[in-house]
Amino acid sequence: MLSDSVKLEDIAAAEKLLGIAYTARERAQMAGNLDGQIASSVTRRGVSLANSEPMATLFDPRLPGFVMPASTGGLRFSDVPAAVLPDSDKDIAFAPVTRLSGWIARGQLSSRRLTEIYLARIAVIGPRLECFAAVVPERALAEADAADALLRGGVNLGPLHGIPYGLKDVFDTRGIVTGWGAEPYRDRVPATDAVIVGRLRAAGAVLLGKTTVGALAYNDIWYGGVTRNPWNLNEGSSGSSAGSASATAAGLCGFSIGTETLGSITSPSQRCGTTGLRPTFGRVPRAGAMTLCWTLDKIGPICRSVEDTAMVLAALNGAHPDDRGSIDALFGFDATRGIKGLRVGFLPEAFEEATEIDHAALTAARSLGVEMVELKIADLPYGALMNIVYAEAAAAFEELTLSGQDDLLTWQEDGAWPNTFRKARFLSAVDHIQLDRLRYRVMQAMDELFAQTDLVIGPFMTGPMLVASNFTGHPCLHLRAGFEDIGTRGKATLGSGALTGPSVIDGERIFTVPQGISVWGRLFDEATVLNFGLALEERLGVSERRPEFPE
Repeated sequence: MLSDSVKLEDIAAAEKLLGIAYTARERAQMAGNLDGQIASSVTRRGVSLANSEPMATLFDPRLPGFVMPASTGGLRFSDVPAAVLPDSDKDIAFAPVTRLSGWIARGQLSSRRLTEIYLARIAVIGPRLECFAAVVPERALAEADAADALLRGGVNLGPLHGIPYGLKDVFDTRGIVTGWGAEPYRDRVPATDAVIVGRLRAAGAVLLGKTTVGALAYNDIWYGGVTRNPWNLNEGSSGSSAGSASATAAGLCGFSIGTETLGSITSPSQRCGTTGLRPTFGRVPRAGAMTLCWTLDKIGPICRSVEDTAMVLAALNGAHPDDRGSIDALFGFDATRGIKGLRVGFLPEAFEEATEIDHAALTAARSLGVEMVELKIADLPYGALMNIVYAEAAAAFEELTLSGQDDLLTWQEDGAWPNTFRKARFLSAVDHIQLDRLRYRVMQAMDELFAQTDLVIGPFMTGPMLVASNFTGHPCLHLRAGFEDIGTRGKATLGSGALTGPSVIDGERIFTVPQGISVWGRLFDEATVLNFGLALEERLGVSERRPEFPE
């Protein structure tokens, strides 16, 4: 006898949503006993699960037999020659952390003065870029004064001592609104700090405020507006670490913190011309950060130079018991190590639709004296893995879908979270498990790739590396490679959605905007990636150019 709630035509209609086909007999057999399965799901939905509650299943990027890189532990940064402190506040503001740190350590610049410079710039430029969700001047000045007092007492906490930074608004900060860029959470005030906030404080860094994030870590549209690219105010800064990249590129902070699930550090760095480092999955603990995808979320620095990212990662690194997915791994870096003997691979397919800047970056890499290796990666449906993102994200914010609060989000296009979360309810659990098994095969494919090379260089978006490496957890450095003149740019798409808000044509004006190149490395081997990045950054010679807009 057929169930009153599930009819044969219901099952037939559901088959279309799942891309499968059953026979009439098979539908009749299951129709009578689906009620229990549905009731179990409904009962489970009655249990409220906070965003901070983890999955029982953990993702570990390490395959059997994995061995941590030998060059772990110990830090040696460049011996930056003492430079005369500029007279211009603007010149100071745009200096990399390597230089700022030296000025502060030598007493040429106080943390308070540097903090005041950034606060003044935020007050004037921040509203135009819409890159700060909250600014905490009193707290920032108090932390700067404390940093200066320690230095007067002979205590230097390291290269970040006294350096002001911006924090992506997905990290809990005690007593400061942490709204995740989304209307339903815009009044959320946490009672504790995220783990990395404590680590940065221990390193002497000064918190300026919370940088904007595309709502629920997607895009550059948030409840306060659209975060802008300082090189072209008519376009968004891309997302979701929108404010972090925009503020860093505009000289509103010494460095910033971003997160990446699938492009959220590298994409805004591509758009804004910053240097973003996405570390190996598990290297930096996420406790106290908003969860989007438990098996994919990563935390990393966004800076103005390659070596700056190493300084920040050194402060962030280390497992923590409150993040079950974190992995205990030392971080070692020697800026003097050099790149002699490195094998640098590239995928020809990724350069088929690449820009002239991408090809020029590949040529620059060849000129560094490394061994270039032409690679081929296994032919797998890498894009299919995107359904894992959709399922985990929909689970993380199930309450919005079931309560109808998803209607409160500003961005409501087809590719935006509300529609994506709703569609994800029709994903098959069986397919999800099979995707996880496909993910393991992709891990094996990436392992085979890195058995042939130390690094892979390639364009940000073309080719499989952006998607593949995010699912396998491999680190990626994205650095500025050159500039192009444009009128306006369309949306950069990823999956069915978009990484950035709409571009607006400003008459016939031409904008000179940055473009970057990505470098991927072996698991937990950020040091090699950074050493190569240092050499490539110097050879390209475009890292110090600033966006020019009325201030």
